[in-house]
Amino acid sequence: MAEQPTFEQNLNQLETIVNQLEQGDVPLEQALDQFQKGVALSKQLQNTLEGAEKTLTKMMDENGNEVPFEQAKPDDQND
Repeated sequence: MAEQPTFEQNLNQLETIVNQLEQGDVPLEQALDQFQKGVALSKQLQNTLEGAEKTLTKMMDENGNEVPFEQAKPDDQND
C-alpha cells in the first residue's frame, strides 16, 4: 500500500499547482485537472488543520479525562 503524503508534501504540491495556474500557460484541460486536484488537496489540508486544532485545544483533567482547553483548571490557581 502506498504511503500517505505528509501535510507538508500536500502543501508543496498545492503551491506548485497554484503557481502553474497563475502562469496561465497551461492548456485548458490540464488547468481544469490541476484545479480539481488543488481543490481536493485544499480540503485535505483543511481537514488536517481542523483535526490538529481539536487535538491541541484539549487537555487532560485531574481524572485523566479530555476536556476543552478553556475548561481546564490551572494547577497553580491562587484565588
